[in-house]
Amino acid sequence: MIILVINCGSSSIKYQLLDMKSDDNYRLIAKGIVEKIGLPTGCFQYAPAGGEKLVRELHVPDHKVGMGLVLDALTDKEHGVLSSIEDIQAVGHRIVHGGEFFSCSALVDEDVLKKIEICCDFAPLHNPAHLLGIRAVQHVLPKVPQVVTFDTAYHQTMPEHAYMYALPYKYYEKYRVRRYGAHGTSHQFVSRKGAEFCGVDLNNSKIITCHIGNGSSVSAIVNGKVVDTSMGFTPLEGMIMGTRVGNVDANVIPYIMKKENLTPDQMTEIINKKSGFLGLSEKTSDMREMVELSKKGDARAKLVVDKLVLDLVKNVGMYIAEMNGVDLIIFTGGIGEHNDWLRERVCAQLGFLGVKIDLQANTAWGVDTILSTPESKVKVALITTDEELVIARDTMHIVEKLN
Repeated sequence: MIILVINCGSSSIKYQLLDMKSDDNYRLIAKGIVEKIGLPTGCFQYAPAGGEKLVRELHVPDHKVGMGLVLDALTDKEHGVLSSIEDIQAVGHRIVHGGEFFSCSALVDEDVLKKIEICCDFAPLHNPAHLLGIRAVQHVLPKVPQVVTFDTAYHQTMPEHAYMYALPYKYYEKYRVRRYGAHGTSHQFVSRKGAEFCGVDLNNSKIITCHIGNGSSVSAIVNGKVVDTSMGFTPLEGMIMGTRVGNVDANVIPYIMKKENLTPDQMTEIINKKSGFLGLSEKTSDMREMVELSKKGDARAKLVVDKLVLDLVKNVGMYIAEMNGVDLIIFTGGIGEHNDWLRERVCAQLGFLGVKIDLQANTAWGVDTILSTPESKVKVALITTDEELVIARDTMHIVEKLN
């Protein structure tokens, strides 16, 4: 089954085209990413399996334009891998927020789309982009089944005392205001893959997964089930991120609104799209650029880098205490997989637990690697995430049932 997997992030579209024969028998046909969507200069990458990677720098104003670039590349006469977009037999989408509507993947229909739209309030940077992607595919491939996989589903094992806010209970009853988490597809994949890779029994383990990218979250996983995670009602809560503020005293929000005479929508725009790395540095939301600025002595860039490290240390330390120990700490995500300085600085703060990493091993770049030394009391690993494979598997199983 030829499956196109679309993974829309807040500022990116990752995509893979796979030939799925079974869960473990599959072939990657092509993959790529559209990055820096909405920034002055975006980047489009396309790599057919076994072929030359093509990279273009161009302005990508929104996700709809990005989706057009993806489909055009796959069917390009010179570099494409499909004779027609009609060769695609199914499309799977990553959806950040499914609220309490979804605890597993689902076949797209109008009811599912309405529920995803309702959850746009929970994930204002993501769900609208997902819907654009789904609608774009419906337009060009109206007969092709589409499946959605939800980032919130894996976190549904959180106990009530972990997901409830100490607000009047009626707001949960009326509006389902609670913590949902995000990046669940990634946390699920790397926890299972990492446990196997490091020789840890997933069903008898305490694992912390750190998905660090333009959006970042940390999860505490006991015996394969999430007990807590850093993101909340929306993907805004938790750590500092590319354009998201992360944790902030709630009273700061109405305070700024009154001082600046802002509407709720304007304030939502600020805390979701103009804060985080971008807000503190006032230069960029891209960590690669931030690191370079920091190396050149930019004080604001250094502030952002230091805050990212501190936020990650706080979350890891909190979950170690919550689980009463930890067997394995995993780094993943675009920043987590490609920045040895981040992993080294975080692990240095955990030395009191007996965490020791091999500095040479830690130079690994996007390759599954055990980072801890043999004598380390806690295992630490870089595990590359593959959310697209999880989505492709779920898509294959659901679509097969239609036949």
